[in-house]
Amino acid sequence: MQGNLPPEAQEKLEELQDLQETAQQVATQKQQAETQLSEAESALDALEDIDEDTGMYRQVGELLVESDYDEAYDDLDEKVDNLEVRVETLEKQEERVQEQFEELQQELQQMLGGGGGGGGAGGPSPDVGPGGD
Repeated sequence: MQGNLPPEAQEKLEELQDLQETAQQVATQKQQAETQLSEAESALDALEDIDEDTGMYRQVGELLVESDYDEAYDDLDEKVDNLEVRVETLEKQEERVQEQFEELQQELQQMLGGGGGGGGAGGPSPDVGPGGD
């Protein structure tokens, strides 16, 4: 099918495919960040229920290193803040990629369909009315 497309349409189609891959990558990154955020929030909640004098250890690579309460709390709190920002950034990036994808899809449909006026986003045929009369 792609061999019969005009060069401009082929370029748009390749851009669409690239954007689709980007959208999948962003969605995966967002899901991973959300999982890490949930785990960090759970750890922070658990830490709040622990007595400050309790001996604690944190994992550093393959080692467990002794840590005090304040340091552990501050590190987890900072991690939660950073992950919240990361998730928010990825959500915005996901929205931008989706908008670009939809715009490019409309351009390609207009290129292939030869027109279609005014933003029937995703409609298969812009010339078909709602029916009736």
